Amino acid sequence: MRKIFLWASPILFILAAIGWFSQMEQIWKISLIAAFSSLSIGIGHSKLLSGYQYTFWIVTAVCAGLIYPQTFLHIGSIDLRNKWLILIIIQLVMFGMGTQMSIEDFTGIRKSGKGVLIGLLGHFTIMPITGFILAKTFNFEPEIAAGIILIGSCSSGLASNVMTYIAKGNLVLSVTVTAISTLAAPIMTPFLMKIFAGTMVEVHFFNMMMEIIKIVLVPLAAAMIHDILKNYGATARKRIDILSILSAVWLGILLFFSSSFSYENDSTIAHLVEISAFIAGAFIVGKLYHLAYKAYPKIDSLMPYFSMFGIIYFTLVTTAAGRDNLIQIGFLLFLVAILHNGAGYFFGYYLSRICGLDKNCSRTIAFEVGLQNGGMASGLAGSMGKLATLGLASAVFSPWMNVSGSLLANYWRKKAENEEKL
Repeated sequence: MRKIFLWASPILFILAAIGWFSQMEQIWKISLIAAFSSLSIGIGHSKLLSGYQYTFWIVTAVCAGLIYPQTFLHIGSIDLRNKWLILIIIQLVMFGMGTQMSIEDFTGIRKSGKGVLIGLLGHFTIMPITGFILAKTFNFEPEIAAGIILIGSCSSGLASNVMTYIAKGNLVLSVTVTAISTLAAPIMTPFLMKIFAGTMVEVHFFNMMMEIIKIVLVPLAAAMIHDILKNYGATARKRIDILSILSAVWLGILLFFSSSFSYENDSTIAHLVEISAFIAGAFIVGKLYHLAYKAYPKIDSLMPYFSMFGIIYFTLVTTAAGRDNLIQIGFLLFLVAILHNGAGYFFGYYLSRICGLDKNCSRTIAFEVGLQNGGMASGLAGSMGKLATLGLASAVFSPWMNVSGSLLANYWRKKAENEEKL
């Protein structure tokens, strides 16, 4: 079936070209989207290119968002940019990522302390500073420039772990840096945004910190609860069960008696109550997911696909919302993506070498520094109601990071294999 789709794609591209030159608008538009979709499915038939299948789906989402922007902003009366819808989907993305991690990933600093510290230092200095320099150099509009700094200020994502695995790097070091940078994000991301983008957009440190806790740490906590229930003893499971019951009681109190609480909607107390509700929800979701896992153990292997769907959704909606901006500055933004990503690889690698890490660990740190969590950046932009501007950089950067990461990982894999033979 994939082979059929692969062979159908060039025919559809030709049909799109004919429609373009014949000025048959609907023909070329539909054919072009169908061609990219067919190629995204068919590329899985090729062993050489199957690793880029997800990237091709992102390219398809960009194409669809550019051609039919209004179609992918609303479904009936549902606004696809709705704050709560974005929150739910980004939490699903992060939860899917979290199911591929474990509690042990956060304890890896004991084995790779020096490498982890170098990775965190490089990640939270090289990328935001490079983003700031590039945003100023190319003189982007304030909110778009802030979006470049935003993606540079986010934690690293699971893509860095996948690329490290392909490149035969130090996977323990990679996973640990990803885990610790994710934990540090609620403090570091608002702090860096305040320093580098505070004059471009209004940055409320506390509000942004609360948003990151909701969109990153809460779903990650739910995934870790599942990990505890799956891998730890009866005592740990009993404690989680008790906390889950208490969480359900607290949510019930908030649901039925919230009107009895007196505090301003945007006050610190209001934010803390809201976070407590999300944390309580994490226990319940983690417990329910574990029950689903016991009934269907393969669900863990399916969760990354939900994460991929979420990233594609953000790419599609962000592209549709920011279509006009993307047409005007898309090429420059893509150039900045190449420079930003390349700087992360280059400085991440050589910073590690200067600090005494071996080539294997240095390649790992290069991926940790160079590959950002685009989903987190999109989620934050959406929560701020600025998906069309602040989120535009992540829509452009994410596909390129997947392509460049795959190319570099395969190159380093061959180098590692040759080094082993010597």
